[in-house]
Amino acid sequence: MKFLHLSDLHIGKSVNGFSMLPEQEHAFRQIIGYIKTEQPAVVIIAGDVYDRAVPVASAVRVFDDFLTELAGEDVATLIISGNHDSPERIEYASRLLADKRIFFYGAFDGAVHKVTVPDEYGAVNFWLMPFIKPIMVRGMFGDKEIENYDDIIRAALEAADIDYSSRNVLVSHQFYTKAGVTPIRSESELSPVGGLDAVDAEIIERFDYAALGHLHGRQGIGSEHIRYCGSPIKYSFSEWRHEKSITLVEIKNKDELTVKNLPLIPLHDMREIKGEIDTLMSDEISTLANKEDYLRVILTDEDEIIDPMGKLRGVYPNIMSLDFENSRTSIDLSDILPGSETVKELSTYELFGEFFLELQGSAMSEEQAEIVRDILERADEE
Repeated sequence: MKFLHLSDLHIGKSVNGFSMLPEQEHAFRQIIGYIKTEQPAVVIIAGDVYDRAVPVASAVRVFDDFLTELAGEDVATLIISGNHDSPERIEYASRLLADKRIFFYGAFDGAVHKVTVPDEYGAVNFWLMPFIKPIMVRGMFGDKEIENYDDIIRAALEAADIDYSSRNVLVSHQFYTKAGVTPIRSESELSPVGGLDAVDAEIIERFDYAALGHLHGRQGIGSEHIRYCGSPIKYSFSEWRHEKSITLVEIKNKDELTVKNLPLIPLHDMREIKGEIDTLMSDEISTLANKEDYLRVILTDEDEIIDPMGKLRGVYPNIMSLDFENSRTSIDLSDILPGSETVKELSTYELFGEFFLELQGSAMSEEQAEIVRDILERADEE
């Protein structure tokens, strides 16, 4: 049996003020194309369908279009809620849509729901477990103590009474970790302080495959069969080197598993460029890639630049972030302590310039610098 593993669609997300809906629609068209060519029996969406609990109308329309296309293909679609989703909204009309072989599981009710899909080798059991927190499940498992995320997952799987001699696939949206394995994290993920939401991946080791959602970089967690497929779109500059894809999994007989990444080509890539402004704006550099990509630009000019964003956007219209890296920005203010030698070496104007840079994230303009110089001169005179 073949199935596609997707997660973290985050439909409706904006990045630095830019709507990602066109990028998401572009990715969904490619996914539909892969379904037509690969002909999987099942499509899994492992949580974070939307970027917010109450999605905007345009995001709902995009997902509706995607679901309608999925319903037109000969596939079963399995969808769980993630930590960004409203469980009740995700589950809306789930009983009606089950007739179209679209299965939603949003609000956890104490059970791990099973969807069984047959193939020539017998049947594969898909176990759906939406995002859950300890506070959501207390009292659902009798006298069992539920103090952390490990306790939740163990209690839910024990109550499911799974026959591990059969072929079983878990669909879950949690932060799974394994001792000795450092997961790849992204800025666009919600991360509780101290990793308090971590779940030991050993708990789900017995599944033939675990289709996970939550982490935006594709990766296995200690094993090939416990996997995050990653988000289909780059949602932060911490992901700009990621190669986005969806995961195609094939299970034949028990313990006969193959995993393949199917690439997703972005409408506009997200990347980082660095250098002096004149060099970056030159035809030699600007024509090396798509000028309409989403960019983080790092300027290394030592001289003051008037309206650098306006100038750069004349060449690169989709700049998301502008930073500076030069001798002025290299001074670490944390090292400047009262009475230190560093303070003694800097003028009052230089100290204020570093203070301004620390607060604003950019150097003063020439006009602002002139105002500060005038104020300091008057102060000296008085």
